[in-house]
Amino acid sequence: MSPLQDPMHSGEVLKELYLDPLEMGAIALAHRLYVPRTRIERLVKGSTSMTPDTALLLASVFKTTPEYWMNMQTNFDMRTAARQVDVSGIEPLLS
Repeated sequence: MSPLQDPMHSGEVLKELYLDPLEMGAIALAHRLYVPRTRIERLVKGSTSMTPDTALLLASVFKTTPEYWMNMQTNFDMRTAARQVDVSGIEPLLS
């Protein structure tokens, strides 16, 4: 599948495109951002979602935008929901 059809979790992108090339772990990044290590560890593992405050911090440290991180998470969440939610029985109100 293409990235648009199967978007990556924001934590996976954080790890693969930012932390791994820098040879930096989640704990080191958490220390640099002054946040609990578990926040970054859980994000990288995909067990928690990107939050606006974390997006602001990551945008600052990696010179991106908060929207970059939040849009990535939203795309992942929408794709996940589309796989889990059955809307086939919903009748549209408008034609």
